[in-house]
Amino acid sequence: MTREDLTATHTRIAPYIHRTPVLTSRLLNQITGAQVFFKCENFQRMGAFKMRGAVNAVLQLSDAQKAKGVVTHSSGNFAQALALAAQSVGVKAYIVMPQNAPQVKKDAVRGYGGEIIECASTPIAREEVAAQVEQEKGAYFIHPSNDRAVILGQGTAALELLEDHPDLAYLFSPVGGGGLIAGTALAAHFFGQGCKVIGGEPFAADDAYRSLQSGVIESNLSTNTVADGLRTQLGDLNFPIIREHVAKIIRVEETEIIGAMRLVWERMKLVVEPSSAVALAALLREKEAYAGQKVGVILSGGNVDLGQLPF
Repeated sequence: MTREDLTATHTRIAPYIHRTPVLTSRLLNQITGAQVFFKCENFQRMGAFKMRGAVNAVLQLSDAQKAKGVVTHSSGNFAQALALAAQSVGVKAYIVMPQNAPQVKKDAVRGYGGEIIECASTPIAREEVAAQVEQEKGAYFIHPSNDRAVILGQGTAALELLEDHPDLAYLFSPVGGGGLIAGTALAAHFFGQGCKVIGGEPFAADDAYRSLQSGVIESNLSTNTVADGLRTQLGDLNFPIIREHVAKIIRVEETEIIGAMRLVWERMKLVVEPSSAVALAALLREKEAYAGQKVGVILSGGNVDLGQLPF
């Protein structure tokens, strides 16, 4: 994946996405000791950065593939993104979702015209049911995070942030399936000025942290974290990018995630979901290391079940 690939992706998807705002907070600058620039993907279409990768993948399908539809598995945000992206170009979307996915996200998928097939709440079950739909319907499978077009699409959020603030020293991103942080790392590599990418990940689902330590893709035996969007693992396409271009991953406790989420709600008046708050929680956990620096933070999404707030 090249600089030109990322630029072409941004041009391709521009008519279908929002160029989301970059916001600052004097109070959060004071708390962190850094100049922090928040890329607000909670204002993206369908409420999260994943619209970028989904629409990039759908736009590159052949006519024959479009005719048979697309399928993916997702706990929520990519489910919504692919349903909306497919609807935007008149393509049928089959969405495999775990039974315990937030109801607000299931409702949104249906609202965007996606057909939900529920499965057990395990990675293996997701993959098996998606493969079954792919075989039965002939639908084209688009992975939520381990897909070339998806990774490039997700990288356009950081590309835009670096266009606005090219002198960022660090860029913080949450880590789930690896698509966002891999795309972010590519953007920082091609368009930053020595910008280092830092991942934030829950201790309760720290497979990416352990993968960087061991050099192989690790799994989670359990994913009991409030950050429901991060209960996935890395893939063979995004892991090599992460190994090469991500400086480190900082793990955070559940209380730190909830605290960071509450801080953004209360002080910035922004609705962000727990997964989105993980990047800020990582910065806050090791803030002394980034004091006095210009730091970007990707607020990845704002799809919250208001009946299930953690505070």
